Amino acid sequence: MEARAAVFDVDGTLVDTNHLHVTAWWEAFRQAGHRVPMHAVHRAVGLPSTDLIARVLGEDRDEDRDDEISAAHKALYGQYFDRLPALDDAGRLLKRLAGDGWRVVLATSASGPELSALRRAIDADDAITATASAEDVTRGKPAPEPVEQALELAGVPAERAVFVGDTVWDMRAGSRAGVRCVAVLCGGIPRADLTEAGADAVYDDPADLLGNLAGSPLA
Repeated sequence: MEARAAVFDVDGTLVDTNHLHVTAWWEAFRQAGHRVPMHAVHRAVGLPSTDLIARVLGEDRDEDRDDEISAAHKALYGQYFDRLPALDDAGRLLKRLAGDGWRVVLATSASGPELSALRRAIDADDAITATASAEDVTRGKPAPEPVEQALELAGVPAERAVFVGDTVWDMRAGSRAGVRCVAVLCGGIPRADLTEAGADAVYDDPADLLGNLAGSPLA
């Protein structure tokens, strides 16, 4: 049987971190003197740091302060590393897919200690074939590079892969990479937005996907 790849975003898809990111970004912006609504931050979560800052503050901001804001977010978010909560059945889903013969690859903007903390939360290292992290690509989602890098690591063509994510940026990246896209609602993005961005199927969370695996694109 030909190899198949199940590529997963991590934040908001396997680990319940999106709102922790929102809080950390909100505080980082506040420390830099910017009052921004949390919903605006939430809609931008999943973008690379510079793109997120540009989306929230606009292109006419003082770009010299981007690194400062990004560093503040990183430090604030880092306080949660020892207790990041995996979403229900996230680890079981990855183990089931690996047992079914899928090559499971993570495609995430996280790297270093953050990625280690996320993997500890998921607790399914034996099921994960490889990880495409921020350090492996020049452009993050919604560019297709993270998904393409994951496929390269898996050694699987796009037509034999499925990408699972929770944001509009995930769906756009997967679509541009030519893979089938599955969305989960646990990141807090509306179903209609995810479908419009390219989701072939939408589930509540990893537990819902696992419970309905037989009728899913990951069957």
